[in-house]
Amino acid sequence: MGHKIAITGMGIISSIGNNVEENFISLKSGRHGISDIELFETRHSGHIKTGEIKLSNEELVKRLGLPEDNNITRTSLLGMMAAKEAVESSGISDINSYRTGLISSTSVGGMDVTEKYFYSYETFPDKQKYIDAHDAGNSSLAIADFLGLEGMVSTISTACSSAANAIMMGAKLIKNGILDRVIVGGTDSLSKFTLNGFNSLMILTDSYNTPFDQNRKGLNLGEAAAFLVLESDETVKKDHKKVLGYLSGYGNANDAHHQTASSENGQGAYLAMQQALSISQLKKEDIDYINVHGTATPNNDLSEGIAMNRIFGEGNVPEFSSTKAFTGHTLAAAAGIEAVFSILAMQHDLIFPNLNFKTKMEEFDLIPVTELKEKNIRHVLSNSFGFGGNCSTLIFSKS
Repeated sequence: MGHKIAITGMGIISSIGNNVEENFISLKSGRHGISDIELFETRHSGHIKTGEIKLSNEELVKRLGLPEDNNITRTSLLGMMAAKEAVESSGISDINSYRTGLISSTSVGGMDVTEKYFYSYETFPDKQKYIDAHDAGNSSLAIADFLGLEGMVSTISTACSSAANAIMMGAKLIKNGILDRVIVGGTDSLSKFTLNGFNSLMILTDSYNTPFDQNRKGLNLGEAAAFLVLESDETVKKDHKKVLGYLSGYGNANDAHHQTASSENGQGAYLAMQQALSISQLKKEDIDYINVHGTATPNNDLSEGIAMNRIFGEGNVPEFSSTKAFTGHTLAAAAGIEAVFSILAMQHDLIFPNLNFKTKMEEFDLIPVTELKEKNIRHVLSNSFGFGGNCSTLIFSKS
């Protein structure tokens, strides 16, 4: 088998759209999804903006055709929406006809519900059914059960690089002949715990996030889910599948620097990009576009920019943009939704704009693409860096 893994399906739900087409329209038109909080109670409502999906849990349950009496969390519901679209877009009619697995990722897990009923379990036994839904792995099992999947199911939680590592793990399972196809990605919902946690770290902006801007003040949290269907060459040829693109490279490294900060020299990011390029067998000059991690925090954008200069050389960094100004930072789902955005960029030969950018950072001469731009895009490099030094890079290719 070659070094590339075929992508035959994708699905997404985010604050800028409930499916792939709606997300694409928003990216093309420059319509972001950052807004005031409406769907969960928090003292920060009206003060902190997020990338909130404007569908209630009840509406999601109805759209998915699930029974009203359930213990399914919002993280799982969003994951079901995206995974369902990915499987359908891949044209899979019998999910168990090949050795098929699901590698899902999350950081919130079921805490959006368990935090709500934490003080009610003893007094209201009917709420105890949500305790089982707290564990991160429960969302993966719920998605697999919804899809009717009987094969391997696994969960990855490596903070904001989680979905990238899920995609990477799926590719390795196919390469090593363990599975024929794998549904890979991530899902996370908004919760009080994560909102309060990031606020306590003082890395949330009080307005709209401004990636790679000199005056960036922090991120907007978001919620989303996105999944890809990865398949081996054999299944693609056997079923005459349409291929959306290929996962041609991937890399994972840890800079072992700090629990919540990237290293000053971008070592983890540098190593991840270096490894991904090596596995893809591409030259650095082959990369046409970088979907940067670009959280709009002072530390991340500086560290990532330094790493890009180290890899590509100053003055030679490919055109880049962060799409987090559209969706907010969706934590474990981030690499999943940005994988979908990377594939859309290749399919339509478009670079999506880095919204809200005004002033170049003083530390280096890097300016993101700020308007929708047409360009022949063959290879996209997508970065995702998480707390604990978890740095991952994916490379997507047309052929």
